[in-house]
Amino acid sequence: MSKYYYLVAGLPELTLEDSKLSYTVADFKTELYPALSEDDKKLIDLFYLKFDNANVLKLLKDKDAAIDPRGNYSSEELVEYISQLKDGDEVSDSVFPSYLSTFISEYFSLPAEDGFLYEDRLAALYYAYAMESRNQFVSSWFGFNLTLNNILVALTARKFKLDIAPLIVGDTEVCEALRTSNARDFGLGTEVDYLEQLVKISETEELVDREKKLDQLRWDWMEEATFFDYFTVERLFVFLLQLEMIERWISLDKEKGNQLFRSIIAALKDEVQIPAEFR
Repeated sequence: MSKYYYLVAGLPELTLEDSKLSYTVADFKTELYPALSEDDKKLIDLFYLKFDNANVLKLLKDKDAAIDPRGNYSSEELVEYISQLKDGDEVSDSVFPSYLSTFISEYFSLPAEDGFLYEDRLAALYYAYAMESRNQFVSSWFGFNLTLNNILVALTARKFKLDIAPLIVGDTEVCEALRTSNARDFGLGTEVDYLEQLVKISETEELVDREKKLDQLRWDWMEEATFFDYFTVERLFVFLLQLEMIERWISLDKEKGNQLFRSIIAALKDEVQIPAEFR
């Protein structure tokens, strides 16, 4: 396992309350990424693939769309891979993640059913791919986030008396419990030790405060999970995750954040036709 004494020692201290950053996720890619071992680059690539996911969705709709430059692949590369897969050709897993090839092939070959969300299908494939990582922390991080997000979705769906099953992403045992259990805790009281904390967070009325509490839960989880990882790639992975969180909060002041979240909720209400008494 590679050790990164100088890299980690030179990283700035981060807290979720930081209001300014002298470093960005993009800076990491250009300045620190080249110093990593080849195996560790593949781990860090898993973080940046979230941007490739969004870019693929954009380019499938419009091949001339502007993409997020933080991804692992350029617009030209993605357009080329999309074209090859659309024509039925194969793209080697050594140059392009297998889950993205699967998703793009499905996009062109399978008819979309009513209510089908390509974003959810891509997310499910991405999480499954990342959770297969041989790095225990990275695999656990993606598993933790998948569980957290699904529980929040299930709690919200239950609150508005919606069908939970089609809203759950992934195929883990927790996913199955969320789809099928009618128990108050979905039968996960002993399986998910932060379940009660999530329930309390989900009941927070102020949307921005709720999101901040969720990020604090994520922050605390990753700090605890890497407590004894001092100069390893896991510490660099955590730094990236925390950096992205802070970047997002700096870009959203509280008022704008509230407006954004409320507009999202309003759109969701219109789409799923939540009963008026719950609006």
